[in-house]
Amino acid sequence: MERYFTSGWHENLRLRVREFAEREVRPRVAQMEASRTVAHELSGLIARQGWIGVTIGREYGGMGAGHLAKTIIIEELARVSGAMGAMVQASQLGVAKIIHFGDEVQKRTWLPRIAAGHCLPTIAVTEPESGGHVLGMRSTAVRDGDDYILNGRKVFVGNSHVGDVHGVVVRTGEGSKGLSAFLVEADRPGFSLGPHRPAMGLHGFSFGELIFDNVRIPAANRLGQEGGGLAVAYSSSILYGRPNLTAVSLGIHQAAFEETAALCIERERYGAPLGALNSIKLRLGRMKSRLMTARLAAYHAVHLLDQGLPCDAELMNAKFLNHEAAVESATEAMEIHAASGLFTDRPVERYLRDAHHIYAPAGTSDIQLLRLGEFALGTAKSQWSERLSGLVRTVQPHRRLGQLETAGHPG
Repeated sequence: MERYFTSGWHENLRLRVREFAEREVRPRVAQMEASRTVAHELSGLIARQGWIGVTIGREYGGMGAGHLAKTIIIEELARVSGAMGAMVQASQLGVAKIIHFGDEVQKRTWLPRIAAGHCLPTIAVTEPESGGHVLGMRSTAVRDGDDYILNGRKVFVGNSHVGDVHGVVVRTGEGSKGLSAFLVEADRPGFSLGPHRPAMGLHGFSFGELIFDNVRIPAANRLGQEGGGLAVAYSSSILYGRPNLTAVSLGIHQAAFEETAALCIERERYGAPLGALNSIKLRLGRMKSRLMTARLAAYHAVHLLDQGLPCDAELMNAKFLNHEAAVESATEAMEIHAASGLFTDRPVERYLRDAHHIYAPAGTSDIQLLRLGEFALGTAKSQWSERLSGLVRTVQPHRRLGQLETAGHPG
């Protein structure tokens, strides 16, 4: 089924990422789980593989390989560590704002560094009082000559504690036209981080608080026009956040299925493998069906995105379906493991904890269903995948992918 959307180059990429994840990431998972601290070293190691630059054009040192390739990279990392899959997906949100809204100087300054793994970007929108209500934010940027002065707080920022440059959306005026986006370097005076707070899952990943106390940045750090911040926030979430989180869910789902299938082969009950029981076969069959359907929805959505075709509804559906399916299968895996699944010598309880983290970012399941309902009624607003189609289309159709295969495409 995978090869319906993927080329031989995509599958070779999958093998490279999987081999790296098994060699470099899996041996570190136990320590990340035990310490529940931010995996600075591993995050940097993954970045230096060049995979954060998967959607960055080759003219800026990136892979120029598109969103399907990005999905495969995140999926394979999340299969071993949901935290490191989340780290890469959060970095991609930071990439998006520069690709779509940065000027040429900003692109030349930041994209090569990101592609080389020397800089991890973030995007910071959510605030303590407003949550997912973007227009409710209160953090501000006030013009002062050739500079802006930023004040306020952002929370639940993916890669907060490993990020080198933060894409921050704040208020420069009133209403929906009063939001603007800026690039804020992590070493700016007045910028600080809240303490890392370990959460239920995704141990090793940071999604914390950014604090701005009279942080002065040059006007040249503004992304796009003043008043254009709403587009930065929404498009990054829809075109990158939803498919990226879909990929994290898919990797966790794959891991839960593999672990459960292995248990059913190795563990005996009544003188035969556990999987010989029809009741267990039925449960595994449901897990397999969910996984196949979820992957099909995920790959189809990003395939459309790579072609520059309207696909907001497909991206919403993929995020909804993959999160729900991952949680259902991880729960089923726990039930099949029974008491043994409660202990940390097997990873199944980690998969369930990690899967729950994908619910809220880029819109909860209820939000995805509400938006899909608007599509059903014909009341949906214009699609971001249409508005930015010329910038989203980072690869040509299959002819281009064939050329990449023979060219020994980097990555």
